[in-house]
Amino acid sequence: MSRAALVVMAAGLGSRFGGGIKQLEPVGPNNEIIMEYSIYDAMKAGFDKVVFVIRRDIEEDFRQSVGKKIEQVMEVAYVFQEVEDIPPAYQDRFAGRTKPWGTGQAILCCRDVIDTPFLVINADDFYGRQAYKEAFQYLTRNTQSSGTEICMVGFVLKNTLSDNGAVTRGLCRANSDGMLEKIVETRNIEKSEGGAVVRGESGDRKLDTESLVSMNMWGLQPGFFSILESGFIEFLDRLEAEDPKAEYLLPTIIGGLLEEDKVTVKVLQSSDRWFGVTYKEDKEGVASSVRKLVGEGVYPERLF
Repeated sequence: MSRAALVVMAAGLGSRFGGGIKQLEPVGPNNEIIMEYSIYDAMKAGFDKVVFVIRRDIEEDFRQSVGKKIEQVMEVAYVFQEVEDIPPAYQDRFAGRTKPWGTGQAILCCRDVIDTPFLVINADDFYGRQAYKEAFQYLTRNTQSSGTEICMVGFVLKNTLSDNGAVTRGLCRANSDGMLEKIVETRNIEKSEGGAVVRGESGDRKLDTESLVSMNMWGLQPGFFSILESGFIEFLDRLEAEDPKAEYLLPTIIGGLLEEDKVTVKVLQSSDRWFGVTYKEDKEGVASSVRKLVGEGVYPERLF
């Protein structure tokens, strides 16, 4: 039987969401949260294990509000993203660091609990069922062990914008064979009159709203952990101790590996509309979209 795991990155504080734990905000008719819909979709697609990447200080709340339900239907593992979880040789140099190291380190935290292909998602993004089906089929068909074959589920930019402020997206370019050629992590993307723009100090740059973007939905093989590990050491070597905000980010890592021809990335496309909670004001729109999907029978009234 084909096996694959789902990795849910839920260690973020949600600073733009009023400081609360935005991943635990209910959006469903029975107080379901976004990641429960993601897990439900993943389970329907064939994923049989979920790994939650969380902070140790929210572990108890998280286990009670999310974990207990999911443990009834799937294998569950918890890993903790900690600032001090870096190789011993670097701990003195970065002793004053308080900011987590980013999504690359979050995935690295999973290396002892995953030995199958796995799909990475953000906890506060609603990706839609098609994305999980496409990813599961690809991952379980391509179980080579070196870790150099990656897949990414791509979304259309216009389906991923917030009405309530700027967002960060990985702008992608793929070739005619559906292979990723370039990804650029781009901040300050906003809706504009009839389109989208990147706001910048030197003026606004228009974007094609049909552009392909990454929403941090990456399909990886266990062999990728060793690539991440050596890359993290190189990242720490280059980093100045006084740069407290630098992060080891998955899109940047994969973009760099692509430029060096060290990986290939198959782009799987989803026409489903993404939605997520970047800002507090986004929540009502997400809850309304979920209610509509429940009304259409896409999801049951009670998930688990």
